[in-house]
Amino acid sequence: MKKIQMVDLKSQYLDIKEDIDYSIQQVLDHTSFINGPQVTTFKKNLEDYLQVKHVIPCGNGTDALQISLMALGLRPGDEVITVDFTFAATVEVIKLLGLTPVLIDVEIDSFNMNISALERAITPNTKAIVPVHLFGQCANMEAILNLAKKHRIHVIEDTAQALGAEYIFEDGTTKKAGTMGTIGTTSFFPSKNLGCYGDGGAMFTNDDELAVKLKGISNHGMSQKYYYDVVGINSRLDSIQANILNTKLPYLNIYNKKRQQAATFYNRAFTDIDSLITPTTSTFSNHVFHQYTLRITNGKRDELHEYLKSQNIPNAIYYPVPLHTQKAYAQEYRDEGNYINTNTLVQQVISLPMHTALELEQLEFITKTILTYLK
Repeated sequence: MKKIQMVDLKSQYLDIKEDIDYSIQQVLDHTSFINGPQVTTFKKNLEDYLQVKHVIPCGNGTDALQISLMALGLRPGDEVITVDFTFAATVEVIKLLGLTPVLIDVEIDSFNMNISALERAITPNTKAIVPVHLFGQCANMEAILNLAKKHRIHVIEDTAQALGAEYIFEDGTTKKAGTMGTIGTTSFFPSKNLGCYGDGGAMFTNDDELAVKLKGISNHGMSQKYYYDVVGINSRLDSIQANILNTKLPYLNIYNKKRQQAATFYNRAFTDIDSLITPTTSTFSNHVFHQYTLRITNGKRDELHEYLKSQNIPNAIYYPVPLHTQKAYAQEYRDEGNYINTNTLVQQVISLPMHTALELEQLEFITKTILTYLK
């Protein structure tokens, strides 16, 4: 059996090696390493895939979130609501801009934003909501958008883990993750469902005026060369990464399907284990399984984590510590009763290997090892 990887990027590369190598050589031959034609081509191709008017590439997913907040013209002290159970990038940009992060609980089953907690957290100072489409499926965007409209609040979707996922509205219409709010953001970190071979990110919007602001801020605040309308930052997707993404984009739906097939195998294997809860797929969103995350409810998550490592099965705990208890983000007046689900999840979650090159023999070994341990 081939060595099990948490994320097997090499096998994915070898499958399309000739195309990837050619895409890199194209840029080397052209030597337009920054803002080359490959960036424009990728921008247009991703707009077509997402069915969104504007894609604005940038340097990474964290910058995408920061630029989005900057473009909305928020001021220090304005409140931005996001979830407590997520990667730190979502909240660090809020703090860096002098805004006030308001961390709320998530749903126990989907790991996504809790709508009741969101409704309670909205105040007259709330200017934006940042739902995180965690692990590969959309938060309840219809409910979020309804609340945002009612209170005239912007919505910035953090789609770093769910590119390609689709949301189903009550009227049957569908939209891709990242295309429903005021702005959508994503990361092209190598391990993402659509990843480059370095850092990269992008923003999406259907607002023409906002697209101009996002583009300008990401390029030093320039509206045209050497004319600075606003204070910006330097955050650009380089041409090599853009062309790698161009090469991989036609495979994104295939990659997501492979992840879903692996998740189905895991789900079936774990059906009858009382102390184990498999990922829940919402009725309003499909799941593209950036992570396959279990809940271990018998208090033995940490023991299983160590046992799997001893069996050479990589695994990870996303996330071990709530943001509201982290030194950098601890809220001065916090009530642990507001974070019941998050506090439970950090004690239970464990993520298994999930990528596009998982083989049947590997899946069988992983599941049998877990079943042997838990039964």
